[in-house]
Amino acid sequence: MLFKKHETKKYYESLNGMLDRFGRYAVRDRFTGNTVEELKAWQERERKSLTGITGLDKLLEGGSGSDDYHDIWIETSRVSISDGIIRIRAVFRVDEYTYMPMIVLEPGSESKGTCLCPAGHQGGGKESVAGVRDIRSISDKIDFFNYDYGLKLAKMGYTAICPDQRGFGERRESADQGDSDEKLLGCSCRNIANMAIPMGLSVIGLCTFDYIRLIDYLEKSGRYDVSGLRCVGFSGGGMQALYLAALDPRVSKVFISGYMYGVRDSLMILNNNCSCNYIPGLWEHLDMGDIAMLIAPRPLLIQSCSEDHLNGPRGLENVYEQIGIIKKAYTLFGAEDALTHDIRPGGHHFHDEPLGDWIE
Repeated sequence: MLFKKHETKKYYESLNGMLDRFGRYAVRDRFTGNTVEELKAWQERERKSLTGITGLDKLLEGGSGSDDYHDIWIETSRVSISDGIIRIRAVFRVDEYTYMPMIVLEPGSESKGTCLCPAGHQGGGKESVAGVRDIRSISDKIDFFNYDYGLKLAKMGYTAICPDQRGFGERRESADQGDSDEKLLGCSCRNIANMAIPMGLSVIGLCTFDYIRLIDYLEKSGRYDVSGLRCVGFSGGGMQALYLAALDPRVSKVFISGYMYGVRDSLMILNNNCSCNYIPGLWEHLDMGDIAMLIAPRPLLIQSCSEDHLNGPRGLENVYEQIGIIKKAYTLFGAEDALTHDIRPGGHHFHDEPLGDWIE
């Protein structure tokens, strides 16, 4: 029997129907008021709603709990690197079952403050953000994305805390563990999403929970000063910075690079993005700019690259729409100067040129 080569002449996709539904049903909770009092009430209501949508409310049901466990902070190594910086490897015990390995970079002189530096994809987690170049593939990604913003902050005199978020680095699930370049640079977001979503949880809810626990511990222990806590993140790290700052007002200043665009273009049309971006039910209520409105009036810098493929098919126009939404909140608060949109040329990567002025 001779078999024919099959050639599919037409595909029947779901995208157009989903886009139609997005247009009819999405973003129903957008702020429509005109006064700062209405905005504050909306922020309080939507912060509570977002806490539920992400599943964070379930994770926080047990209270703080960080001091219920022994060995909450386990320091595993301490070495001196360039510029007098001390690089500390430590493991923070989030709860009874959850551990968060991290690299802490302490400046050579007295610290000017503390910065949380969540990592994005394809960089080996904390290693790239902390500027650890022991492994060739990670060093290459540092150069490609300009990924070592944690190290740059330490050189500026700040304590930089660079964690492995869930599914990255030393927190990869069993299917993604290993030391090949592909495994080191990969992540387990899909695996975690598959476990979390059927229980009403989400990857970003779990990540935000870890950071809230860490801030709780740092406040209580006084190990590092978090009274003026900053958060700097690129790409997936920008996603974590966005949600953490939106849901925890203790983050006083936020730098989000490579993660601010309308979800219709960037997460629905580009529907092969990582599972960590997708939260059941979210788009019915809020778009990305609406979430960022929860940060106002705290200082917020959003950085976009003109050729970033994640902006979607309309490019920066998709970004400008979200910036316009955010601006309404800052204008009502009379804090227009606290919102900065930094546009840089090129593709998806971090630019550190505004970092020094912004953090000071």
